[in-house]
Amino acid sequence: MKKLTILLVLATLCACTPKAGRWSAEKANQWYAAQPWLSGCNFIPSNAINQIEMWSADTWSPELIDKELGWAEELGFNTMRVFLSSVVYQNDPDGLKSRIDEFLKICDKHDIVPLFVFFDDCWDPESAYGKQRDPKPGIHNSGWVQDPSKARREDTLKTYPELEKYVKDIVGTFRRDNRILAWDMYNEPGNSGYGYTSFPLLKNSFKWAREAAPSQPVTAGVWTKTLPEYNAWQLENSDVITFHDYGNPERMSNTIDTLARRGRPLICTEYMARTRGSLFSTIMPMLREHNVAAINWGFVSGKTNTIFAWDTPLPEVTEPEVWFHDIFRTDHTPYDPSDLEVIKRCNAVISAD
Repeated sequence: MKKLTILLVLATLCACTPKAGRWSAEKANQWYAAQPWLSGCNFIPSNAINQIEMWSADTWSPELIDKELGWAEELGFNTMRVFLSSVVYQNDPDGLKSRIDEFLKICDKHDIVPLFVFFDDCWDPESAYGKQRDPKPGIHNSGWVQDPSKARREDTLKTYPELEKYVKDIVGTFRRDNRILAWDMYNEPGNSGYGYTSFPLLKNSFKWAREAAPSQPVTAGVWTKTLPEYNAWQLENSDVITFHDYGNPERMSNTIDTLARRGRPLICTEYMARTRGSLFSTIMPMLREHNVAAINWGFVSGKTNTIFAWDTPLPEVTEPEVWFHDIFRTDHTPYDPSDLEVIKRCNAVISAD
């Protein structure tokens, strides 16, 4: 009888405890309405070639981060999209969490609320802890690394428990931290030829994050029409809709119109590629007009080499005639001063008159 009573009590508790799940559209829109208009960049300090170098103890650079985020504050940027590293966590979990907290303190000083990215299917398939290689001249993202690496993906029985611990520990540690805007679980799943083999990790990443019960929204951005099953799943499971679009104004307008039908807040987490017609002057005002958050790729030109285009290596030149991404040189001079005017006007730092 006593055992039966205990079972009934447990059943009642389980029934009364809300299960972590997708936010309602109403909750998502209320959350978004409480934010200022959000704009910012995909941020990595100029002295880091990839996520590992940014977050490792030996190359952690809070003074430089503070300086560069100060430049972001001057432009009126109030968010940054920042990639984390499971490699650093695997080797130094407490150190990574301490540096995330320090990063958040720096962001808070500059009125910036970042969103963090966990996994990534882009660029180099293998990675290692420790000293990272030097950039390859003229090559876009010549040292950026996939996370998890291709080798770690091959043994899911070992890797998935490690990644589950990573996600739950990071999200769980900061799950009520109002200095964090959102959790972006997976950057461009299926890229680099992975196709739908990344689907299990994408789905698990949402499951793990939600089991940690964050107060912040959980999302993963749609990025290509060539993987429609990903798009459908991401749009049906993200609390707020995030997306990438490096196209011209007509394409961006179509993307906004299509995604707005979902009735949820929209955050563009990647745009601005000058040689592809995605410009601050034409895209950022459109995003502002439609109340779509605007997060472009690149801020200070540095070791990532993202002033060079994805598919146009230029190893013989120091700087391309037209920068692909990025806004500033390391001495704070802008590539194009007119970009600063557009950004400041959109962010209401200067008058539109």
